Amino acid sequence: MSTKSGVPKVFALADCNNFYVSCERVFNPKLELQPVVVLSNNDGCVVARSPEAKQLGIKMGVPLFEIRALIDQHQVRVYSSNYTLYGDMSSRVMDTLSTFTPTLEIYSIDEAFLALSGFSQLNLTEYAQSVRQTVKQQTGIPVSLGLAPTKTLAKLANRLAKRCSSGVFDLSTADVSDVLAATPLEDLWGIGRRYAASLQEHGYSTALDLRDADLSWVKQRYGIVMTRTVLELRGQSCLPLELVTPPRQSLMVSRSFGRPVTSLTHLQEAIATYTSRAAEKLRQQQLAAGILHVFARTSRYGSVPYSDTVVTSLPVPTNDTAELLHYASRCGEALYQPGLQFSKAGVLLLHLVPETEVQANLFDTRDRTRDRKLMATVDQLNRQFGAGTVRFAAVGLQQPWALKAAHRSPRYTTRWQDLLVVR
Repeated sequence: MSTKSGVPKVFALADCNNFYVSCERVFNPKLELQPVVVLSNNDGCVVARSPEAKQLGIKMGVPLFEIRALIDQHQVRVYSSNYTLYGDMSSRVMDTLSTFTPTLEIYSIDEAFLALSGFSQLNLTEYAQSVRQTVKQQTGIPVSLGLAPTKTLAKLANRLAKRCSSGVFDLSTADVSDVLAATPLEDLWGIGRRYAASLQEHGYSTALDLRDADLSWVKQRYGIVMTRTVLELRGQSCLPLELVTPPRQSLMVSRSFGRPVTSLTHLQEAIATYTSRAAEKLRQQQLAAGILHVFARTSRYGSVPYSDTVVTSLPVPTNDTAELLHYASRCGEALYQPGLQFSKAGVLLLHLVPETEVQANLFDTRDRTRDRKLMATVDQLNRQFGAGTVRFAAVGLQQPWALKAAHRSPRYTTRWQDLLVVR
């Protein structure tokens, strides 16, 4: 497939290998070649595994308590999720990748699409190897790259790259028929088990079968999204890089509690904490919210299942923490039920608008200029001296309900106290 200028399109998908585990290994080289797992919030389930842990038969998503014996037997290293560290390492990887192409789409925390159209004078396989080596040298994170004429094929090429010792697999000029014939439908980007099962009922079992399917039938049966997938498998690029992040429509902050919450005070502390974090994210993205949802629930497996949401329309869209806390506190009071053991709560902000385009209210009495200056000062202090240096009393001090993170590593790159010391 070529661009309008006649230059063949080439996409590269760079994907960090076992990203969470790799982040831990950067700062603790003793973990190399050791079985390592990273756990979800509250140290519940496995969300990342080293190759050595995979070889032991540890499955993704398995609860920690189910593999205790295996962990003890093979001395598996266990870590709690350290999202502050992972987010910062992701930024470093993406910054490094951006030096290799002017056109980059950050797809997830550990994946990015690179546009390599117009690089035909280069040996793209060697160029991809240079990308891998540079990222490894500058960040310590190993990456794999898959090259292809479409994003869907680049995803597939990346899966194959992870199985290669070179870490690079190039489908940009090769005949992909053999690769597609060996690829089950459920391994294709955007297909999933439900669509795969439906297609199998009609006699399609591999990616090659889908590529050669009747396009009009696919469109009539499954719609435009599946049609684009078929065209992408044929080498026709239908999914351009998203160079501008689409405007956010919502923002959520929620967590499960480290232990059941039974008091109104602790429930409101949790809601205040999540509201404060949501307000910070709004300001970082220069947005304001017009609607506040607050929800709380008990364990679905408990004797008294309970879940409820309180919705508040704000008089003026805002990202001011103090104002949001005022309404969130009222919501928490409405949600609380004596005698219940709450297991999770959260806030959802909707009707997001740019903070420069907020519609004023004739009856608004708040000094919003003062509020903006106050929030800017708070954010500056927290950036300079660390998150949580300045916070509202409503979030509490001890927070006994907070997430369990018994195995969290230091935040090496974002806290002065956690900087590595070389002796």
